Amino acid sequence: MLDETIDNTPTEKIESANTSESTPKTPESIEVEKDESAAVTEEITAQEEGVEKEESVAVPEEITAQEEGVEKGEGSAVTEEVTAQKEGVEKEEEVLEERPVVAAVDAKSKEQETEKTDYSTLSLEDLVKELQKLVKKEEVHHIKNEVEIIKKSFNQKFGTLLTEKKEAFLEDGGNEIDFQFRLPVKAQYNDLLFEYKVKREKHYKHQKEEQKENLSKRLVLIDELKSLIDNAEPSTMYKQFKELEGKWKVIGKIPHANYNDVWRTFHHHIERFYDLLHLNNDFRDLDFKHNLDEKLKLVERAEALVEEVNVNKAFKELQVLHKLWKEEVGPVAKEFRDDVWNKFSDATKKIHDKRHEFEKEAESKYEENVVIKEQVILEIENLLPEKDIEAHSSWQQKIRELEALRKKFFKIGKVPRSKNEQIWDAFKKATADFNRKKNAFYKNVKKQQQDNLDKKRALVEKAESLKDSKDFDSVTPVMKQIQAEWKKIGHVPRKFSDEIWKQFKSACNHYFDSLHNIQDEANKDQIEVFNKKKEMLDGLKSQADDNDVLSLKVIQSYINDWKNLGSVPFNMRHIESKFNKTVDKLYEKLDLDKEEIALLRFKNTVDTYLEQKQYNKLDDEQLFVRRKIDEINKEIQQLETNISFISSATDDNPLIKNVRNNIDKYVDEMEIWKSKLNYLSQLEY
Repeated sequence: MLDETIDNTPTEKIESANTSESTPKTPESIEVEKDESAAVTEEITAQEEGVEKEESVAVPEEITAQEEGVEKGEGSAVTEEVTAQKEGVEKEEEVLEERPVVAAVDAKSKEQETEKTDYSTLSLEDLVKELQKLVKKEEVHHIKNEVEIIKKSFNQKFGTLLTEKKEAFLEDGGNEIDFQFRLPVKAQYNDLLFEYKVKREKHYKHQKEEQKENLSKRLVLIDELKSLIDNAEPSTMYKQFKELEGKWKVIGKIPHANYNDVWRTFHHHIERFYDLLHLNNDFRDLDFKHNLDEKLKLVERAEALVEEVNVNKAFKELQVLHKLWKEEVGPVAKEFRDDVWNKFSDATKKIHDKRHEFEKEAESKYEENVVIKEQVILEIENLLPEKDIEAHSSWQQKIRELEALRKKFFKIGKVPRSKNEQIWDAFKKATADFNRKKNAFYKNVKKQQQDNLDKKRALVEKAESLKDSKDFDSVTPVMKQIQAEWKKIGHVPRKFSDEIWKQFKSACNHYFDSLHNIQDEANKDQIEVFNKKKEMLDGLKSQADDNDVLSLKVIQSYINDWKNLGSVPFNMRHIESKFNKTVDKLYEKLDLDKEEIALLRFKNTVDTYLEQKQYNKLDDEQLFVRRKIDEINKEIQQLETNISFISSATDDNPLIKNVRNNIDKYVDEMEIWKSKLNYLSQLEY
């Protein structure tokens, strides 16, 4: 809010402007903006309770589908669990869930591409341009990582800008509840994000339909395999099997819920087929040898992953190897089957063990985060004093402190899954309690501002009724009083602030402009009076410097002539004091008592105040005279009291004589001051 102050003579034209920008939102942009609101929150509000809780700290044993290309709800590859190995299920026929190998490779390549562009260095406008390129030109399931990085960078930059604008708004006197900020690039960003989400949902829907179709194709191939086994022709059966197997590999994904059953059924019939190949062992042995070579390569890759420093990277790549093991490579001869599987399983177990150890270390750190977050929550709970805060500036300081604590809370990191809900609920409660008190204060502020608005409207009405008055002597003090009252009232609702300020300023400026115009005309005459008085003062000074003595009557005539000339401009009133000093010199040459001269000087000074309408100085003078009379009276009483204590002393005593002389002096001085007070009391002003 602009400072609503007016000088005593407000000739300056004070301009004010409301820079709030308003950008209408479409339903689509509103939906997207809600999705992004957590990163640029202006304050902890009730809406914040809808923000997602922190991610669980535990790394799930099963790798979930993180790539955009994986169907929502579809689980990702599951490696052979250590528990399964302990139970003796260590055969290559162990059923593994589907792992999106291609998606993992795509995600990795896209990660490498993302590193080429440092989005953190781009402006809001450039980030929107990059997002537009991705959404308009790239496949939706290939751009998830880049979109997420852009979202994070955009939200951080917009949040910082929003905070700066808000702080500037509050420094200008605005109320937090009235703050609004719109940026066209934010609306464009929301629209693009909404378009991305629509395309992504469309992709998921298409993927689901495609998987259903793939399921039908695989079921058809299973029937064909069963038919091949039941109606086998030794000369052609292996060729037909390889053709069927090739078709199976290129079909693609099927719904997750059907995957294990379909995979088991297909491999069951593959085993049946190989059992028939005893009529032609050459084909079977050749196939077994090729598969053994491929599986040994997979074992080597798995064993190399055991030495990988990045545990998460090793675990992800292990899922790819398991996918290849069960999808791309067929069975091996029975005499090698257990051995090759045990090697692969041992490497898998070692990677799992490293991952479990990594999780334990992370869990220990997460426990430390619990203590730190609880301390932050305690600080939020103790942020407000027991006594209610009544000042807007104090609330703004507390709001800034809360925002700093919120940022600190979210930067701390994750906590154990078992305590996540508890910590999050405590944090929400602490911030909600703060907001409840804050909202109650600003609700009352709104009422006070409405009352202030009513008071200022009354002053505007009064100022407008007086702005055309020509009775400047009586109206000017009233207008100044109106301005003083305006300054004391306080803020009004922002939407009315500029309007009512302009009305009040216009009325005041109109009146004082008229006053100044009149004063400018009067100043011309006063300057002429000053010139005449200066000429008279120069002549009077020459007489005061001579040895000639002017009679009291002549001096008084000079004084009367001086007064009759009139008043001078305010900034030239120093000539009056020079005249009074010159008259004092003339008085000193007269054969008059000291008391008479003092009284003449006093009357001359007082008459000057009266002529110049300096009534406040007359009041001050009267107050000063009364105070002097009281002081002298107390001195006389004290001296008389002192004499009464000297009972044995005679009147000839030097001490008694000195005291009585002082009393006589004070009595004479008292008479002079009483004469001054009597003269002041007779004046009418």
